[in-house]
Amino acid sequence: MIKKIVSLIIIVLIIFIGLMYWSVSSTEKTFIKSDLVNYDNVNAVNFKAIDSVMVTASSLYKADEIKTLIQGEQYRQAWATPIKVPVMYLDTLLGGVTILKEGGGKQTHSLKLITKDSIELTLRGVNKDPKKLIPEIAETLGLENIIVDGISAQHPYGAILAAELADKANLLNTKPKVVFVPKQKTLKQYSDKYRNRLYLLEYETESKTNWTELDSIVNTIDTEDLQELKLKYPEKVFINKTELIRARLFDLLIGDWDRHTKQWGWAIQDTNGKYIAHPIAGDRDNAFFNLEGIVPTLLSNKYVVEELRPFENDIDFMPGLVYPFDRYFLLNTPEALFVDQAKQLQIMLNDSVLEQALKVWPKSIADLDGKEIINKIKSRRDDLVNYAKAFKASIDEKGKLQQQLKGSEDLDIDSRLMECFECINKN
Repeated sequence: MIKKIVSLIIIVLIIFIGLMYWSVSSTEKTFIKSDLVNYDNVNAVNFKAIDSVMVTASSLYKADEIKTLIQGEQYRQAWATPIKVPVMYLDTLLGGVTILKEGGGKQTHSLKLITKDSIELTLRGVNKDPKKLIPEIAETLGLENIIVDGISAQHPYGAILAAELADKANLLNTKPKVVFVPKQKTLKQYSDKYRNRLYLLEYETESKTNWTELDSIVNTIDTEDLQELKLKYPEKVFINKTELIRARLFDLLIGDWDRHTKQWGWAIQDTNGKYIAHPIAGDRDNAFFNLEGIVPTLLSNKYVVEELRPFENDIDFMPGLVYPFDRYFLLNTPEALFVDQAKQLQIMLNDSVLEQALKVWPKSIADLDGKEIINKIKSRRDDLVNYAKAFKASIDEKGKLQQQLKGSEDLDIDSRLMECFECINKN
């Protein structure tokens, strides 16, 4: 009898492993462009004659029942649902923009733009290309699809809802808009790669010209430049710590687990000879990150990839959400500041505000995912004071940095400034 049971278990395991391998190796593509609805030949369309198109973000994440079981449902339907978006030409955008350069993201194709008023913008592809993230061992074993299909856990229009909610929370954001960019001469050498695609058009977190609503902004810079400014004027440069705490607690609310240093910009405000840095969150690819299925659930276990935290009703492992960025800027900050900002967010993002925010999405997308996402935010919001205390405690427990922040490795700075932003002001 025992032998039969053991044999049955072995057979079940073999079948399960076989199905899992088939599921995660069931695609040859790592990237495709968006799909236009009602047009068979995109190159034959006169986009100058129309102001909008119906488009699906991607058909790459379609799955049968087995794949859904193994790799999860995620946001597959949102990726495959057509939405109406405006057609955009660069030569008429804001009076005409110029391409500065191509961006260097690991999974996002992007173009840096500049207006005639020297305001910098970015076109970020909604369709992701994770080829750079695929490890050699996965390619050797034919398991690239683990990485490729993982993109379906990202909501294609999550950044739009995140920005709307950030506005309600009085937080600076890049104000992304969904646009379709057809073939056009202004794309020049970038045409083959960037034409006929769906994008998020948004402000750049680094710009010499102020695009924010704040007055007296000198420029917006990245964290490395902020460190250099602090090194030059240690007694004159400060961050708006209250805003940063609110921004990071907001990240907890929307389940955006990927908030490393290079995801942030700073609006530098000149206030009577002192410089106050206001945080700007960029790159909202992982807002509302929805992990389902056997493989994603295993990977998101805190003992496997601790920072890969799923967007659920509650937060089950706070240390995974604390980045070196948090320790650098918020170490030993009074708990009262965290609690106060948690309470402020609870007021700012009440039920009515959350539900109204969904109107920023097309109805078809809101009907698909809106209710579930808003309910999760409500659940997290209601317990946000406790999460704020746990977040602060985890930051302090991890302590000062022992190595430079990501993106600042080549910066020649005082050892005290390496440990934390305010350490240089201490004897």
